[in-house]
Order: sequence, then C-alpha cells, then structure tokens
Amino acid sequence: MTTYSPAPKIAIAERSVGVLSAMGAVLRRDLQVSFRQSQDLLNPLLFFVMVVSLFPLGVSPEVAFLRQAGTGILWVAALLSTLLALDHLYRHDFDDGTLEQLVLQPQPLFLLVLAKVLAHWLVTGLPLVMLAPLLGVMVHLDGNSIGILCLTLLIGTPVLSLIGSIGAALTLGLRSGGVLLSLLIIPLYIPVLIFGTGTVVAAADGAPVGAYLALMGAFLALALTLAPFASAAALKISLSSS
Repeated sequence: MTTYSPAPKIAIAERSVGVLSAMGAVLRRDLQVSFRQSQDLLNPLLFFVMVVSLFPLGVSPEVAFLRQAGTGILWVAALLSTLLALDHLYRHDFDDGTLEQLVLQPQPLFLLVLAKVLAHWLVTGLPLVMLAPLLGVMVHLDGNSIGILCLTLLIGTPVLSLIGSIGAALTLGLRSGGVLLSLLIIPLYIPVLIFGTGTVVAAADGAPVGAYLALMGAFLALALTLAPFASAAALKISLSSS
C-alpha cells in the first residue's frame, strides 16, 4: 500500500507565510521611512491643496464655473500630486542598496513590489482622498458630487500608483528621470482621468454612474494584475544596466 507524505503541503504553507511576512516587512519599512522623511510626505499634499486653491484665483472665482470645472481641477491636481511622489518610490532603496537585496530575496519580486506600491498609496493617494471633501466644498460641489468624487479617487488613485510604479522602475538610475517619467506615465493616466471626471459629471447631471464605476473597477483590477509584474521586470532591467 502506497503512502503519501504531507511534506509538500507543509512546504507550500511555510512558503505562503514567508511571502506574507516579507510583504508585511516591506510595507512597514516603507511606511516608517516615509514618516521619517516628512518633506517627501507633505510635498504632494501641499501641492494638491495649492493647485486647487490657486486655480480659482488665476481663472475665475464664479460659482457656476467652479461647479462645472471643479471635478476636473481636483482630478488633475490629484494626478499631478501622485506623479510628484513617484520619483521617490524606488529611488531611496536604489541609492542605499536595499533594492538589490529585495531582488535577491526568494519571495516573488512582484509581490514585494505590490507591497511597496501599497505603502506609496497609503502615504500619498489615501491622504488625497481624505482631503478631497474639503477641497470639493471649496469649488462649490454639492454633497452627492463630493461623495462620488471621493469614491472615484479611492478607486483611481491606486491605479495611478500602480501604473506609475512601472515608469518609476523604468527610469530608475537615469539622469533627468523625473522628466522622462512624466512623459512615459501621463499618457497612460488619461483614461483614468477621463472616466474619473466623467463619473462625477454624470452624477451631477442625475445620470446613472454604475457603468463608469464598473470601468474604473476594471482599470483597477487590470492594474493590480499586470502592473506588479511589469514593475518587477523593469526593476531587474534597470538594476542590470546600472
């Protein structure tokens, strides 16, 4: 009678725990580093507030205009604020050699990249979502529009971080990498910007927004599926060529 050893199942379980522990360690470390470097944490938020605050002064303070253009203002400011923080996603780890150690870890690199992107979103994207209601009142959006705006930002800002991680990995170690990063990433941000603003405009007009939110959810699912793999491959290419 043939007996089967349970060792492979145990090994798989131990490996799974190891992967989760590694992702948690990367997440905690990145959060600690972000809070220690307060200037990198505050700059995107201050930029977000300044752009939204200065736009009415430079264009028009009329209530009707701000209600019509306020959603686009907030979304463009959120996009640029996320882009501003992307250059630091891998830069510090690249400079101190931590990134090379991550690549050499036995855990899948794309999962470690996903943990780093999650940390980036928690310190940049999530605060933008939390500030959006206050700035929405500033541009005279109604309560329903502000709620839909926060929902679209909650879905869309992780997509911005995931797509941006690919560009940050590709431009790692290059001179004037920030300019090249903007040229690579902004065209990929346009669909998220269009559907993010379109959802709020549709809600303000009383139209159904289910289709818009479903498309944004599809963007998020696609980014979660593909972006970590692309970022991991780009990191290996950047490290091998540096």
